[in-house]
Order: sequence, then structure tokens, then C-alpha cells
Amino acid sequence: MQIGKKALIGVAASSALAVGVMPLVSSAAVKAPPVSVNSFTSNFSFMNQLKSVTAAGHGKVGVLLPDTVTSARYVQFDAPLLTKAFKLAGLAAGNLVVSNAQGVDATELSQAQADVTGGASVLIMDPLDSGIGAQIESYAAAHKVKVIDYDRLTLDGTASYYVSFNNVAVGTAIGNGLVSCLASWKVKSPKIIEGYGSTTDNNATLFGQGYDAVLKAHKLVPVTKLAGTWDPTVAQTEFEGAFTAHPTANALLSPNDANAAGVITYLQGKGVKPYTFPTTGQDASTVGLQNIISGYQCGTVYKPVFLEAQAAATLALFLRAGLTPGSALVNGKTNNHKANVASVLLNAEWVTPSTIEKTVVADGAVTAATICTSSFKADCTKYGIK
Repeated sequence: MQIGKKALIGVAASSALAVGVMPLVSSAAVKAPPVSVNSFTSNFSFMNQLKSVTAAGHGKVGVLLPDTVTSARYVQFDAPLLTKAFKLAGLAAGNLVVSNAQGVDATELSQAQADVTGGASVLIMDPLDSGIGAQIESYAAAHKVKVIDYDRLTLDGTASYYVSFNNVAVGTAIGNGLVSCLASWKVKSPKIIEGYGSTTDNNATLFGQGYDAVLKAHKLVPVTKLAGTWDPTVAQTEFEGAFTAHPTANALLSPNDANAAGVITYLQGKGVKPYTFPTTGQDASTVGLQNIISGYQCGTVYKPVFLEAQAAATLALFLRAGLTPGSALVNGKTNNHKANVASVLLNAEWVTPSTIEKTVVADGAVTAATICTSSFKADCTKYGIK
């Protein structure tokens, strides 16, 4: 019996379904809205426009976050904002898995493997370090799963895309923030203790490049440089040792709010007064913002994670539907030592007491009520945070 082409197509499709293979939707048939790095806002309104892209895709999306210690952002911002972005884009809750490795490489790898086994077609990964990131990407590639490096680049990896902020510019903002603060707080003869993030984190390297260049340009030579860590307890221990060795030190260049917080508590215990010992930070965390308005931290780099979350979710949904985003969204390339990775690079900004209300609070990243607890109400009133 002769079987027509339409019948053959029907048989093939039925067979594919029978063995559990999802029939692919032609990318040409999917109507994707135009998207750029400027499409995303704090109200997530663009994500609703991606429902047709979501409907055309297949497989789950696995989100792999690194820990809950190095920064409050992963719990406070990334996990809920990524979940919100996918939900508004129409991705069913059962098709999204958000995990946190709690600082353990083996856990991040096992979570990735579980996502792939569970039907993920795309992984969004913030690797604990490049070593485990490369392992996860190799495993994903072997199973034809696409990976987006999220916030941290995996060196020598195989990610399809990288979404982050311009991290050298972040470091530059930290350095400029310190220089400005030294002047406004009238610190004469600055004696700076310089801190770094983990040596295994490429972002920490890029931050350092940024603020090292600023210090060099202003002929500011630190009295000592700390070894580097994202563990706040270790960062405090490193600082205490450095401060004991250099008791006349009068400023700290800290790479983030979490590392700065323990040091600030230590300095307060030593009787250090507000507006006398400039300290920097990053992440616009609640504790960081409170330290800023109370005069113990100069400022913080505010990275609107809602932009990063929406950009990563958009890329994941495009990959899931077999679509290629344009250059208005993918606005750069980042070398990972093996290849130039197509990248979405976003802008961050330095936030000081007088700009918290119109940035962090206005965006809804942190509420005034969260910042202005009893001990900080007067500070909030002083800086118009309400």
C-alpha cells in the first residue's frame, strides 16, 4: 500500500511522541517581540510579551545559584526575580526548577545533573567557580542542553550566552566611590586596606581590575592587600589581622556589602565613629544600605538584579524555542579563555545616602520599611527615605 507524504509525517510525529521526543516547532513560525537591553523595567511589563515564545518552547529551565553566604542577593533578589520573570512570561511552575548549591561544588553539579535528567533544555547557571562551571557545561553539552552563564563567567566553558553587569565598570565605580568618600569625609593621608573577592571568581578579578586602576590613577597605594574571599567571616578575620599589623589604617576598599558588614561591626567595637573610616561595598543589600545611611559605609554598587533576571529569562525562553536573539539584546562578547561568548552586559550605578530613595527604593529592590527599622529611622528621615 502506498503511503502519502502527509501520512508519513503523521506517523513520524506519532512515533516521536511515543518515545518521548518533543516535536520541534519551527522558529520561523514563532512571533517573537523585538527586545533590547532597554526593554526591561522594574515592573516586568515586557515579560508578558514573551508568552508566544514560551508556548513555542520545550523542556524545563533549571536555575543554578551558588550559595547563601557570599551575598544576600541570591535569596533576596535572584531567586524570586527569576521566578517572577518566568511566571509573567507564561512558563508553567512545573517547568522551572530553582536550586541553590549552598557553597558546595558537588551539590551544584548534582543539581545540574538532576535538572537535565528531569527534562531541562536550558540551564541558567551562576557557577561557584569556573572549574565546576566547566564540568556542568560539559555535561550539559553532552546531553544537548544549552547553558547561560549568569552573573559569573565560566572560564574555559561552553556557555551559549553570558548575562551580567559590566564588571570592570563595577570595580571602577567602587574605586571612584572610595576616592570621593575620602575627600567628603576629609580623610587626610589615606591609609587603605584593599580587599578582594574570591580568587576563583572571575568577577572578583574584573572588579579588582576596575578599582586597582582607579587607585593607581589617584596615586593611592594601599598599606596592604587582603588575600581575597567572598566569605564574610574570613573577610573579617583577614581585616583584623591587617588592622593589627597596620593600626593607622583609616579606610577599607571592600568588594561587597557582606564583606564590609563584619568589618564595620568590628570597627564599631573599637570605637570608630561615623564618617571617619570610609568603607565601600556592592549589592545594595539591606545591611549595606543601613551602614551607608548611618555613616559607616560610603556607598554601594547597585546592580538592578531585576534587569539581569529578565535578560537571563528572555535568553532562556529564546533558546528553549530555538530562537536567536538580536544584537539589541546581545550587546557584547566576553572572552572566557576559550571563545568569545555572546553577552548581555548591563549597567550598574554607585549609590550614596542621598540617592537610595530614587534608585533602590524607587525600583522596589529594597523597601524603605526594610531599611528604616528602629535604629535607622532618624537616618532615613535625614536622607528622605520613605
